[in-house]
Amino acid sequence: MTHAVSRPTALLLNIAHALDHLFLLVFATAVGAIAADFGVQRWEDLMPYGVGAFFLFGIGALPAGRLGDLWGRRSMMLIFFFGIAAAALLAACATGPWQLAIALTLLGAFAAIYHPVGIPMIVQGAARPGWTIGVNGLAGNLGVAAAAVLTGVLVQAAGWRTAFVVPAIISIVAGLLFMRYAPRETEPPSKRPTKAAVQLSPAMLARAFVAMTAAAASGSLLFNFSTNGNGQLLAERMQAVVNDPALLGTLLALIYVIASFAQLVVGKLIDRFSLKRLYLVIVLTQIPVLLAAMHAHGWLLYALLLLEMTLLFGAIPFTDAMIVRYVDDRLRSRVAGMRLTVAFGLSSVAVWALGPLVKSGGFAFLLGLMAVIAGCTALAVGWLPAERSGEALQSAPAR
Repeated sequence: MTHAVSRPTALLLNIAHALDHLFLLVFATAVGAIAADFGVQRWEDLMPYGVGAFFLFGIGALPAGRLGDLWGRRSMMLIFFFGIAAAALLAACATGPWQLAIALTLLGAFAAIYHPVGIPMIVQGAARPGWTIGVNGLAGNLGVAAAAVLTGVLVQAAGWRTAFVVPAIISIVAGLLFMRYAPRETEPPSKRPTKAAVQLSPAMLARAFVAMTAAAASGSLLFNFSTNGNGQLLAERMQAVVNDPALLGTLLALIYVIASFAQLVVGKLIDRFSLKRLYLVIVLTQIPVLLAAMHAHGWLLYALLLLEMTLLFGAIPFTDAMIVRYVDDRLRSRVAGMRLTVAFGLSSVAVWALGPLVKSGGFAFLLGLMAVIAGCTALAVGWLPAERSGEALQSAPAR
């Protein structure tokens, strides 16, 4: 029988999720300071050097998921903790754009481990998988918030290099604790005799996989455009009321912290209601919010950005919940890896395109494009298999 992970292990897995997102956003948050240090005139011109991190974050999920199922999730998580720390320390030593790009690409390869390995590990045997996913998602988004405020403070106090060094030290300590508290696996997940909570025919399972992957890809595009561009969006649209970089970082972190709690609400609802209907409501509501933000400034823009990030974060638990619902635990890391490879691989284009899009069309064009992408997400969600009214997510017992 598959047992739930212990509380210390679950806590460290949640910390790992926070670190995963924090590391990926240090560059985007500190890009202005890095550009100045490297002699690059505009921050937009430096952004494409970060695309390798997000590309490897996507395509690396497939081999990471396969190794997680066939070799062991505990071992892969140890590689995550220590590997991502080493890559961050290399980034801190970079003296030019291309050195930094190589270090960030390596960082993305290690960051790819968490989602296909850590999330299936934390939900295995969970009595309330929706709630567990919600808490884990909250932790990940608190990492996004930490990137905004911690990076801003460290850059201002000690330079951009410390913004990579401090999280690296935290990751090493967390890895040592994980080595101590996470029990060794007696068998790899691929050998566990489990069944999915909802049994689908092969054709319907393929349809669900295609729909969830398409929805995840478009949702990840929105996530990358938002989290990598929000700092500069606030700096441009709120300069009339707030012009202090540290205060802007704190205001952005506040948005992420408040919005993150949407995942707890959604996680609880997932355990009780239909995935498809909840997902559609959240995604469709994003469209008018993004359109309203196109030409907003000042505190109105701030309020709309808070609402959009709440909706965006609230949509995140659904793809993980669908994997828990439809896929056996012995296959979850591999299925998650395949889904993430496509979704994150495609969405990495957002990091490359963000600077050129804003440079040529401004943030109004970017926000309008994001509204169109949200519409594509809604179309993908509509293709998911129909569910009975009130059908909730359940954790299947091992057999």
